[in-house]
Amino acid sequence: MKGSSMNTHMGKIVVHNEVIAQYAGSVAVECFGIVGMAGVSVKDGLVKLLRKDSITRGISVTLRQNRLILDFHVIVAYGVSILAVTDNLISNVKYKVEEFTGIQIEKINIYVDGVRVID
Repeated sequence: MKGSSMNTHMGKIVVHNEVIAQYAGSVAVECFGIVGMAGVSVKDGLVKLLRKDSITRGISVTLRQNRLILDFHVIVAYGVSILAVTDNLISNVKYKVEEFTGIQIEKINIYVDGVRVID
């Protein structure tokens, strides 16, 4: 089981990386300008928008020296400032995931894999 752990006075707490990725993904898709998470097909290199139930495939969670590193593969809305969207994503995810897990975030990497026009 890959998970992030912390020791408390009552014992050890382990949070599975899939749980962190699910929570971080749900926070990310609530951010303005984010259409959704992206999944890249290794076979043909195509980028596709992931459905809500497979949102964690667009997120990678790594624990290094008791700090989290999150990688997001996102699709942004056409016509919005990518810098503004990513700054908003970083601040929201950092605050909410640290509050949720109690583990500090060292770095958040964002890969913009596509742009979509929103109806």
